[in-house]
Amino acid sequence: MSDSTQQDQAQVIMNEGTSTANSNGTNIQASNASGVTQDSKNMALINWLGCLFFSFIPPLILLLIKKDDAYVQSQAKEALNWTITFFITYFVLWIIAMVIGFILAFVWGPLAMIPMFFLMLFGFSHLIFCVMGAIKCSSGQNFKVPFNIRLIK
Repeated sequence: MSDSTQQDQAQVIMNEGTSTANSNGTNIQASNASGVTQDSKNMALINWLGCLFFSFIPPLILLLIKKDDAYVQSQAKEALNWTITFFITYFVLWIIAMVIGFILAFVWGPLAMIPMFFLMLFGFSHLIFCVMGAIKCSSGQNFKVPFNIRLIK
């Protein structure tokens, strides 16, 4: 065989980085560790980043549009559940912070800022969990928010 024929046999068209060639030039299908396509990873990444900036709208849109992709569906449900959990908890904490802040304001004015500080910390958790979800999804791993009320299953 000529060198060009051997080179042609050794070349393998890569399908999303999952095919390789052994020394004989035959295809070996290497299994993707996560089994998730790059398109699914990108959509899940957009899901979590969109959740960070636009709340429940991107996860809801992906949940309704990408019905054929199980990975995107699971991450959209998780992000949607997180935003619902976040808003319910934030609203309850806001009411508690206002009541406690009002009471503490009578004791000494600057003490009223303590409940607001905890409210800001909880708001920071939204940023943290959305970024964690985006990082996990970029590598194709499943991400579950630990303190999530799973209303949508």
